[in-house]
Amino acid sequence: MEIFFSLVIKLIPLYFIIFLGFLCGKYLKAQKETLASVLIYTVTPVIIFHGVLTTELNLGIFMLPVFYFSIATLLCLSFYKLTKKIWPDNTRHILAFTAGTGNIGYFGLPVTVAVFGEKAIGIVALLILGGIFYESTLGFFITARGHHTVTESLNKLFKLPLLYAFFLGLILNMAKIPLSRIYFDTVLLFRGAYTVLGMMIVGLALSEITDFRIDFKFVSLAFLAKFFLWPLLMLLVILADINLFRLLNRDTYQIMFLLSLSPLAANTVSFATILKVQPQKAAIAVLLSTIFALIYIPLMVSIFL
Repeated sequence: MEIFFSLVIKLIPLYFIIFLGFLCGKYLKAQKETLASVLIYTVTPVIIFHGVLTTELNLGIFMLPVFYFSIATLLCLSFYKLTKKIWPDNTRHILAFTAGTGNIGYFGLPVTVAVFGEKAIGIVALLILGGIFYESTLGFFITARGHHTVTESLNKLFKLPLLYAFFLGLILNMAKIPLSRIYFDTVLLFRGAYTVLGMMIVGLALSEITDFRIDFKFVSLAFLAKFFLWPLLMLLVILADINLFRLLNRDTYQIMFLLSLSPLAANTVSFATILKVQPQKAAIAVLLSTIFALIYIPLMVSIFL
């Protein structure tokens, strides 16, 4: 129980940031659309660029984002196909997107550091790469298709700077470009902004809800994907690596499992807002999953880790 309460205390600041976002939206009339654009087009590309640029490249390292991307893709396509007859509108598009995501960046990064210390940052960054690559490709495309044609969706996809930040970081990493102190200090500022702005956008979205109506089918299926299927599939990946590939170590397995417990991604709200695909449903589902995670994650950590 000591581990449980210790982790709950460490999670509380994240919920305080959500509350600040709510106040900013309610009384300062801050717009989530602006913040979502700043995150997707400015802050996140810097985080991705730095993560790729500073990572030691080897087969095991490359497999981490591949593992995460594979699970995300499987869940996204499965839920998109299986919910075709449940909703006649574009709700299934945002459900499919969120089934493949997890808040492993804004939420998972500080939680993992709280449990495992600074040594976990590199591993988390690689898994974030897999998650963001999913969000920037298949996830973005599926969501955009809820409000745009195939051609429009592809055009929006190729305008995302996240993809170019990934490949630029990879090229410069392979070229062994030396990095200055000023560069590291600047990236540290962006990393702090990444978590703060990412959690605040949940509060901003909640402040704009005028009709707090829960779509129980949507929330139930989103919870099924995030809190049951994600940990289950991640455990299967870990078992496969232990018995077949043997590319990773025990600490990495524990971090992978912990991140699979993360709540629904705050970027669900960002993408739903930008693409105009059920942003209120997305915000309510993200809020409920984030509240649930306050008890769920410490409980799972105290039992399994």
